[in-house]
Amino acid sequence: MLNSLSGRFLILTIVFVMLAEVLIFVPSVARFREDYLLARLERGQIASLALLADDMLETELEAELLETAEVFNVVLRRDEVRQLMLSSPMIQPISATYDLRDASAMTLISDALTRMITPEDQIIRVIGAPVREAGLLIEVTMATAPLRTAMIDYGLRVLLLSAVISVFTALLLFAAVRRFLVRPIKGVVDYMQRYAAAPEDARGIIQPSAGVTEIREAEEALQKMQTELTQALKQKERLAQLGSAVAKISHDLRNILTSAQLFTDRIEASEDPTVRRLAPKLVNSITRAVNLCEGTLAFGRAEEPPPTLTVFALADVVVDVIESEQLAAPDQSVDLRRDIPAHLMVRADPEQMYRVILNLVRNARQAIVATHTAGAITVSAKEDDLAWWIIVEDTGPGLPARAKEHLFTPFQGGMSKGGSGLGLAISAELVRGHGGSLELKKTGVGCTRFEICLPKGDGTL
Repeated sequence: MLNSLSGRFLILTIVFVMLAEVLIFVPSVARFREDYLLARLERGQIASLALLADDMLETELEAELLETAEVFNVVLRRDEVRQLMLSSPMIQPISATYDLRDASAMTLISDALTRMITPEDQIIRVIGAPVREAGLLIEVTMATAPLRTAMIDYGLRVLLLSAVISVFTALLLFAAVRRFLVRPIKGVVDYMQRYAAAPEDARGIIQPSAGVTEIREAEEALQKMQTELTQALKQKERLAQLGSAVAKISHDLRNILTSAQLFTDRIEASEDPTVRRLAPKLVNSITRAVNLCEGTLAFGRAEEPPPTLTVFALADVVVDVIESEQLAAPDQSVDLRRDIPAHLMVRADPEQMYRVILNLVRNARQAIVATHTAGAITVSAKEDDLAWWIIVEDTGPGLPARAKEHLFTPFQGGMSKGGSGLGLAISAELVRGHGGSLELKKTGVGCTRFEICLPKGDGTL
């Protein structure tokens, strides 16, 4: 209850209303004291007027007038003459004098607080202006005990009334907050929880209905987010189903194409000139189809395994890449070169780096072969204080415009005709798994350069 928004609002309301009442209480008590003293002056004036009407008042009647006025003495100044109109014995001397004629608000408040905290019964003189200008001034002497008692009684009644007002106001605000703020907020939370439990259920999408502008904006933002997320989840589910179907088809198709690839040797041995002329094209088509199937299967995995970071000599991996590519395609028109310092050690996953570099080298070789001209591919490396840099550069024709536009997009960034673009997408993903980046730095006729950046980070040698 107290930890809820409405509960805390209730407590804060009570506190703030009570604080406001306290700020009102002090001047109220000061005003009460002033009215109390003015009333005593007025009673003293009335008693003195009775004496003026009859100069021969008996002592008992004079004492009764003073007792009724709750004062000891009454002095009335008329026509510049100060007259002691009524008097009675005082039990102690006068301790203070208060002139109410020109007292400021701060003076009245200070005197009231002083009287509240002074428990001793004292005799004070109070000076004021007579009612209806019946003289120049009037002063009385009186005891402070009845004054202080009346002030405390008045203060307690004010505080009690303030407490009742505070509680009543807080309850009203509590009900209003629950009705106009807490209930709409709780409705938004309920929609969020329901949607989280079943995001595919369209009934969990909130329908904005709040009357408060800010809450309605929150509901509209939540509705938009839920709608977009539901669509994304549906699309993801469909893509997952489609991916599963494509993977199955690619797997079976790869097996079929692999079997067909085994017969190409016999076809190439045929003496028929037409068969011999068409056989290389058939072989290339089957090879591209096999590569596409393998790439699709690799990309269709849920995710690549995280890299197993070890420190190894980069030159050894590059040598393996070059030798593998030379055995796979012994084409003398493409010169494979390496410029790797023998002492250069990098911290990465050697198997994944082998796949990345092999993919870049193979793409470059295929691009050069397609031009039917000689070319060269160079794999080099360097390091600085922050990272290792691996550069694959070729002298081929450069990337086509479509490949540059969708370079690392699967099935769109193919560098050669019939390519799927999966190789670069997978390579970029592997490099990102190392916290690095794969970027195309330059491309054009005669020079294409890719750079792999592997940050050293905590693995600095």
